[in-house]
Amino acid sequence: MLGKRLTQQKASCWLVNTGWSGGKFGVGKRMSLKITRALVNAALDGRLEKMEFVTEPAFGLSIPVSCPDVPAEILNPRNAWADKAAYDKTAAELATRFEANFKQFDASEAIRAAGPKAK
Repeated sequence: MLGKRLTQQKASCWLVNTGWSGGKFGVGKRMSLKITRALVNAALDGRLEKMEFVTEPAFGLSIPVSCPDVPAEILNPRNAWADKAAYDKTAAELATRFEANFKQFDASEAIRAAGPKAK
């Protein structure tokens, strides 16, 4: 229903990480309010739509390569982790858990195809 409404209204929808960045709990830290505000402001005023994006492989999320007032290494969660192998392992485990959990829902193949992809 959300997808239908977004299409009908030609609205944009953004997912903003306000949680952990740079590692698991105890290693990383919460996303700062300053960065969260910069991302939300860029989304609201249309600047974010004009940025270049890359696709995150496990979840298929489009991630801006740059955003005003946001360090580029924070935008892509993998780049924020010092231990890239740990990020890859954690992302794969999380994608696997999402896939397993989603099996309980009655969703179209198009919705399933858009979900996380465990390696």
